[in-house]
Amino acid sequence: MIPIDITPEQLNKGLKNNLGSHLGIEFLEVSPQLIKAKMPVDHRTVQPFGILHGGASVVLAETLGSIAAQMNIDQENFMAVGLDINANHIRSVRSGFVYGVTKPIHIGRSTHVWEINITNEEDKLICVSRLTISVIAKK
Repeated sequence: MIPIDITPEQLNKGLKNNLGSHLGIEFLEVSPQLIKAKMPVDHRTVQPFGILHGGASVVLAETLGSIAAQMNIDQENFMAVGLDINANHIRSVRSGFVYGVTKPIHIGRSTHVWEINITNEEDKLICVSRLTISVIAKK
């Protein structure tokens, strides 16, 4: 369960030993309506040509959108799971960090849609992603 008033430090500490932590994702801002994180562009996140792997961008996007969705539901009775994600890769990055920011497009009772923009250190758009979440009852 993710408390609505969680800090980035608590989220970083609590989400160890998962794909996001293996890729070096670090949360910077956390609220129910906006989450911001950064991810290094290094040996863990580049493809063989030495540029940011599109799959790493998608991991960042889904991580941000999924956590944001979970913060906006009744966590005792429901869970947020990814239903669909798409990503348009706009420009490449070879080093440094990329920054992901997610904001809601739609927060409904059974579905959410989150937009995630990923930028480089110069605030140039790297990737635009849209994540659709299904809100399902816990069994």
